[in-house]
Amino acid sequence: MAMLFEPYTIRNLTLKNRIAMAPMCMYSCLEEDGMAGDWHRVHYASRAVGQAGLIILEATAVQPQGRISPQDLGIWGDDHIEGLRSITSLIHQHGAAAGIQLAHAGRKSEVEGPIQAPSAIAFSNDYQTPVEMSREEIRETVLAFVEASKRADKAGFDLLEIHAAHGYLINEFLSPLSNRRTDEYGGSAENRYRFLREIIDGVRAIWQGPLFVRISAEDYSEGGMTAELYTEMAVWMKEQGVDLVDVSSGALVPAPIHPYPGYQVPFAETIRQGAAIQTGAVGLITNGMQAEEILQNKRADLILLGRELLRDPYWPYRAARELHTEIDPPVQYSRGWTYK
Repeated sequence: MAMLFEPYTIRNLTLKNRIAMAPMCMYSCLEEDGMAGDWHRVHYASRAVGQAGLIILEATAVQPQGRISPQDLGIWGDDHIEGLRSITSLIHQHGAAAGIQLAHAGRKSEVEGPIQAPSAIAFSNDYQTPVEMSREEIRETVLAFVEASKRADKAGFDLLEIHAAHGYLINEFLSPLSNRRTDEYGGSAENRYRFLREIIDGVRAIWQGPLFVRISAEDYSEGGMTAELYTEMAVWMKEQGVDLVDVSSGALVPAPIHPYPGYQVPFAETIRQGAAIQTGAVGLITNGMQAEEILQNKRADLILLGRELLRDPYWPYRAARELHTEIDPPVQYSRGWTYK
């Protein structure tokens, strides 16, 4: 059997294969209240039917002002639990594990009212200038991540991912390009990491399942973060009980990116080797042979698919054919697997 389709155990969770749906915002909460709706149920369940082993829900805001847009999913209140539970139930019915990405948009939020960041620096001229967070606001946000983790547990999620990538709040603390603070949350790498450290410690204290952190391993801008610099932070993450680093890149500052197939895989490989931690590879991975090569050569441990799963919810079946591996379809679809 191809490695892509072998079971994969991480902490106390065994996935049926190494294919994960990467978190991708759907901007589909109709009432601007963060509540999951029919779109979310159909969207995520269909990828579970398609045989992805892990479905990670989109960036889900731990505070109302932490939404990227007013249409984002939320997990800042107990009233969000029921709708999220309806999604995990559907995912589980089709044999996949359910993950959720906990997030705060920081200076890239487009909701009404003041927005927050480590420093009062706008993302670009098209964005409003954020308010520099006070220590008390930092403590409140750390607590919001912890409380969101408790709700995720009640909603039936198997896995949590902390969103520390793509220029959102935690990423803003990590990079010197967006963090100009002079207190204990700014300056040195240890200080810039402090906010994430406190979130991980708080979450890990109450969450026993697998814990991922998504990072942007390259800022693509002079003076910014690189995979080599993130390797040190990945060591700290491992020491704190993070199980896997989900390695993406970019979007902290406006900067040109020139993508090519698998362009972020070298970042995942660098961090995997340098920090001796499991990593996930994402970014223009489009076929089974490509995914298998990444795993066979120990460049990453998990394959995360984004746009490719938007284009084809049943990509795992196509990859299985490419890799001459048999996987069982849902019984309702079994007639489609007979060729007579």
